[in-house]
Amino acid sequence: MQILTLSTDIGHHDYIVGAVKGQLFSKNQNLIIADITHFLSPSNFPQAAYICSNALKFYPANSIHIILLNVFENFQQQILIAHHKGKFIICPDNGILTMITGEKPVEIVSVDIKNKNTFLQITESVAIAVDQLSKGLKLNEVGNSINSLVEKFPLRPTVGNDWIDGQILFIDRFENVIVNITQNEFEEQRKGRSFKIIFKRNEVIEVISSNYSSVNEGEKMAWFNSAGYLEIAMNKGNIAGLFGLQGFNEKMHEQVSAVHNKWFYQTVRVFFE
Repeated sequence: MQILTLSTDIGHHDYIVGAVKGQLFSKNQNLIIADITHFLSPSNFPQAAYICSNALKFYPANSIHIILLNVFENFQQQILIAHHKGKFIICPDNGILTMITGEKPVEIVSVDIKNKNTFLQITESVAIAVDQLSKGLKLNEVGNSINSLVEKFPLRPTVGNDWIDGQILFIDRFENVIVNITQNEFEEQRKGRSFKIIFKRNEVIEVISSNYSSVNEGEKMAWFNSAGYLEIAMNKGNIAGLFGLQGFNEKMHEQVSAVHNKWFYQTVRVFFE
């Protein structure tokens, strides 16, 4: 049995997800398909990379992961297949691959898409490639070697001697706010010093909690979530909605710079003392 995950930006409002699964099963009925999400934001690659990379790390070696995000933007008539840390990733050549992996994988090939008129014509070629991988074919037998690809990399925090600035990567369904500062980055910069986590100009948190119940109901808190990222939350409250916090979007960066006040709603700063 071949384990395969499916992540897309197409939602559940029509038949497309079911049709893609039908294509995959038609080529190989021994697949085990797991849905990660079908609500990736096509315009927010950092958010999509956060979701996909932190889900994929829990899957076993030789699993196959299809990420179909913003497929038609600058479509190059090819789909990429990479072998990275023992797993296969199939995605468009639009930068999402390196956003997920954090580096350019050593093993990458492309699969030509002869007919790109519809989404399901593209996924038909993906289904064929999945079947070939599940049967043990090597990457160079499934696709063609490539010389270049679109490379984008994860949004990294900005650091100074006594501070670190992070952007809001993701806001979950409970309106908890995830920031692109990992626990390792935080501790490396902290160097044992005390700290103040500041958001929306003057909201301050000075303690890292172990979980949501570490603070009283309605009290704001910070902790490092199961993915190892800094999370700003409120026990039984919606901190993003209450304080007007917003997820950072790379495509809005120029607009944010022009209207500087918006920056305070998308950035979290940590001062070390």
